[in-house]
Amino acid sequence: MKKTVLASAVLATLTSGIANAATVYQDDTNSLKIGGRAEARFNVSDNHKYDSAGKENGNDTFKDKSRARINLKGKSDITDSLTAFGTYELEVKDGKGQAIDTRYLFAGLDTNFGAFSYGQQDSAQVILTDFTDILATFGGDAADLISGNGDKKQNNFVYSGNFDALTVTANYIVNENDKKDTRSYGLSAVYELPFGLDFGAGYVGGKESADTDVNQYNLVARYSLENFMVSGLYAGGKSETGSTKTDLTGYELAAAYQLNQFIFQGVYNKQQAKVDGKKTDNQDYIAIEGIYKINSSLRTYAGYKFNQLDKNTDKSANNDELQAGIRFDF
Repeated sequence: MKKTVLASAVLATLTSGIANAATVYQDDTNSLKIGGRAEARFNVSDNHKYDSAGKENGNDTFKDKSRARINLKGKSDITDSLTAFGTYELEVKDGKGQAIDTRYLFAGLDTNFGAFSYGQQDSAQVILTDFTDILATFGGDAADLISGNGDKKQNNFVYSGNFDALTVTANYIVNENDKKDTRSYGLSAVYELPFGLDFGAGYVGGKESADTDVNQYNLVARYSLENFMVSGLYAGGKSETGSTKTDLTGYELAAAYQLNQFIFQGVYNKQQAKVDGKKTDNQDYIAIEGIYKINSSLRTYAGYKFNQLDKNTDKSANNDELQAGIRFDF
């Protein structure tokens, strides 16, 4: 699969951090890579002092959010034009529960006409939402108006093909999380111009329950010039359950600047729902972040989220947040 080689892709690699991977086995037709990360991080916010009902829970404003990830990627050449591949990635979260989550688990075939795969993997819209989901701490909260727009979706059939400057992705999800009568289908396209401008569009629709029909469209653009990148996303959609219709909108703006080993970046996220003419803000915040990349494996970062939503009357939610960490990729 072709990868964008513009400055925006360099910034995305440094910030979202595609993990370093070591080839542990390789012969003429087969290869196996292993990679991952150890990430010690924490979050500070008054939100942690209250439970979901708004009552004080006795906790402090400080909360550890450390985690580790391990991923395996295998590839096997069947013929000159046909390759089998598979990916598995898990995440282990810190804490007494030591929760282990499967992030990705899929396999498929790569051909001269594109790649076909099935399993737990990203929807066709993630190639678009990645334009603005660039921070290591916050962001990426406004784009997913409906479930089928998101990443790491189960029971997911995906096709992805690259045709020079055009990348096309399609997917179909059936009974996500084994929930009966749910389905989602999506299509997206990204076109890369040679002077640093990329733009794309996508559509996703389906059913989130037996009686709830949903749809969403996404429009994105990104401009890169040397060490500077700016991007934007607009999403619109609807959710219909019986006679109740909800109009959904989402906006994301992002910018990043790299100066030697430092990266400075920020995002704005806003998401609204409109029912019977009444608008409700689900997300509304500005976040800024700084990253210092010590070498190809180690980086530190810190970000601050300025929440623009009205605080609950008991101030138990919608507070500002500070998040920082140190991460080692292997």
